[in-house]
Amino acid sequence: MTMHLWRVPTGAVPRALGRMATGPLRLRRAPGLRFAKLLGTGSGRTFTVRDADPRRWALLSVWDDAAAAEAFRHGPLVAGWRRIAEEEWSAELAPLAARGRWSRREPFGAPVPRPWDGTVAAVTRARLALRRAGRFWRAVPPVSADLHRTPGLLLALGIGEAPLGLQGTFSLWRSQAELNRFAYARAAHVDVVRRTASERWYAEELFARFALIGSRGTVDGADPVRAAI
Repeated sequence: MTMHLWRVPTGAVPRALGRMATGPLRLRRAPGLRFAKLLGTGSGRTFTVRDADPRRWALLSVWDDAAAAEAFRHGPLVAGWRRIAEEEWSAELAPLAARGRWSRREPFGAPVPRPWDGTVAAVTRARLALRRAGRFWRAVPPVSADLHRTPGLLLALGIGEAPLGLQGTFSLWRSQAELNRFAYARAAHVDVVRRTASERWYAEELFARFALIGSRGTVDGADPVRAAI
């Protein structure tokens, strides 16, 4: 899998929106592409429209092999984003564990969970059950506040295919142990996981972890991975 993040200047936001509109059709023609989502981003603190960052956009993509991913990185779609961006960060990732579905697919397969001694990324994605969305939105702020205080967190973003209803996160962690402590030992997150199951907030959900194989570029002027060294 690859993850691309671009930050554009304010004046380039209309062009970024244009690329979001035309990108899906162009992605269908990318050789070796198995799955892709162009994503808006935000702080992820409430998962409402006020979190949205119109200057930062993302592309998550799954490839047949590393050669196809590398060819795409040097291709016209990425070059088009690069022309309007003032900052870019990208990462190559290998799945460590995944469960659930995204648009009725299992984009990362069903890898056998395995240990990884290095930086890890986590992707969550959910399609909200609209009748229960209010409960979800009220539950998010305490978890988000706790997340940003958690040792080992290197990067956290809200991601989504739409401003409302299709919510997710992308986070980068110094180690699997530190990610596990947030996921299974921090009270705010544990409570939300329990309520997710009992109150059925999601119509569809996916959780996945990845080994960071390589990265390049910066986010807000710094390389997030350097904090892991």
